[in-house]
Amino acid sequence: MDYLSLIKHPIEQELNDFNLLFNDSLSHNDGLLEAALSHIRQRGGKRMRPMLVLLMAQNFGRVTNVTQNAAVGLELLHTASLVHDDVVDESAERRGQASVNANYNNKVAVLVGDYVLSTALLRVSITENQRIVQILSELGRTLAAGEILQLSNVQNQLISEDVYYQIINSKTAALFEACAKIGALSASASEQAVLDAAKFGQYIGMIFQIRDDIFDYFDSAQIGKPTGNDMAEGKLTLPVIYALNSTNDDSMMNLARKVKAGTVSPDEISCLVEFTKRNGGIEYAERKMEEIAKDALIFIDQYAKEKAIKDALTAYLEYVIQRNY
Repeated sequence: MDYLSLIKHPIEQELNDFNLLFNDSLSHNDGLLEAALSHIRQRGGKRMRPMLVLLMAQNFGRVTNVTQNAAVGLELLHTASLVHDDVVDESAERRGQASVNANYNNKVAVLVGDYVLSTALLRVSITENQRIVQILSELGRTLAAGEILQLSNVQNQLISEDVYYQIINSKTAALFEACAKIGALSASASEQAVLDAAKFGQYIGMIFQIRDDIFDYFDSAQIGKPTGNDMAEGKLTLPVIYALNSTNDDSMMNLARKVKAGTVSPDEISCLVEFTKRNGGIEYAERKMEEIAKDALIFIDQYAKEKAIKDALTAYLEYVIQRNY
């Protein structure tokens, strides 16, 4: 099924307008800065987060200039965080394309990230909506706190699902939550609808990150990172956490501690990946996505009255679950 066409159908023109505004915001006259910004623009992406903002606004009213500037601000904040993350993670690639730090250097990448972040604040200020400005500002803090929590968790010997969910809520779900919340707010939805939209966004974000984490157990050129990359960076995600805690295998638990200590070898990572697959880790993570999706569907059934929007939101949910990169 062509999920992306269904998602875009009720917001096609609005998405085109978003892309024009976003690309205009990521432009500059200076040679080096413009070259780096052009590199980021070319990365493009599917615009999953802006589409959620636009769909929410369309569902509760219509897409306005407030919606568009808020959506651009959110996507710019996300973009800036990715540029900075690549520096922190020393990543040479993102989704198969050279990262800004690899193409230039860390100094340029940090400064470009700062520029994009400031542009995000400028865009969201144009909305003149204090609540939207506050949500975006709080989101920036939450994303940074989530990254720091993940770094500190590497030293934590406890291998816990609760901590995993805490991290993905801060790192990923918070961004989708803000998208849905701001989209609803920009269309003057009721206070209860705004809260419910935020919860829907959180569910979407949790599913999105769990699916991303499942990718790490398989080889794919489309994903742009090698199998076991998360473990190589000291991260234990839901599939392996389940496999470890459900089997209590001492030898595998020792390997997991080596992951956290940063002393694990590529062969040992391969061993943990295979152990995870043999012991139902992937299936467990997929069941968790389906459980969360049931809660997300309740929101769609309650609030999406127009068929095109209902189909788009349902397709959005299905796409996040089923996507293969």
